[in-house]
Amino acid sequence: MTPLLLTDIERAVRSSWGADTCTPEFRPRWRADNPARDQCGVTAMVLNDLLGGELIRGEVQVDGVRVDYHWWNRLGMGIEIDLTREQFGPEEIVTGGTVMPRPPLAEWRRLREEYELLRDRVMKHLG
Repeated sequence: MTPLLLTDIERAVRSSWGADTCTPEFRPRWRADNPARDQCGVTAMVLNDLLGGELIRGEVQVDGVRVDYHWWNRLGMGIEIDLTREQFGPEEIVTGGTVMPRPPLAEWRRLREEYELLRDRVMKHLG
């Protein structure tokens, strides 16, 4: 088996995003010209499946008020990977970054369908 490169994984993830894989309550604001929008949670989980490491959650703030959360990954030696950071406008500031435990899939109440759809598309791209 040929080892996967991070560039291969990134390409597979980015080509797998769609309105149907973003956070359902924010689906109306998803646009093809900003495909990373509201993909952070499911993307972080798929990267965690493929690369391991830690899940990190920060706050998204506008004018100092939390409006949402943002998720990304931290691998060994403190290397952080965030494939969805570009989703934010200049008024949206990501602050903090706390390691969050990964919940067992059986306990997921939100985003399970979106996660499974994204995971399956990414795995198909990766062969």
